[in-house]
Amino acid sequence: MTGDLQLICSDCGQEFTFSTADQAFFRERGYSAPKRCKACRQAKKNDHQGGGYGGGGGYRSNATQGTSVICAGCGQQTTVPFEPRGDRPVFCKACYQAQAGGRDSRKPRGGGRY
Repeated sequence: MTGDLQLICSDCGQEFTFSTADQAFFRERGYSAPKRCKACRQAKKNDHQGGGYGGGGGYRSNATQGTSVICAGCGQQTTVPFEPRGDRPVFCKACYQAQAGGRDSRKPRGGGRY
């Protein structure tokens, strides 16, 4: 083993220690030496979880943030947990439930058995 290494973070420019234990961990998994300190790696990881499909958190982030729209039923501004496509009307929760007739969307449609 080579001992602890002092590296410079490519994001913040601060020196950080790449410990012998971390070197063994990275080597075991075939990773190259880190370019960023632990804080900058975590910040970059958090940034990537917010968008797209790669981070594992893409859907949750979009659902939490939502998209601001005008309800097609009452004209009030509301937030929906998806990006409207534009080819269908978007309703607030109250108008959507009124449109659906109070039906619970989790229950199967139709009167048949399953």
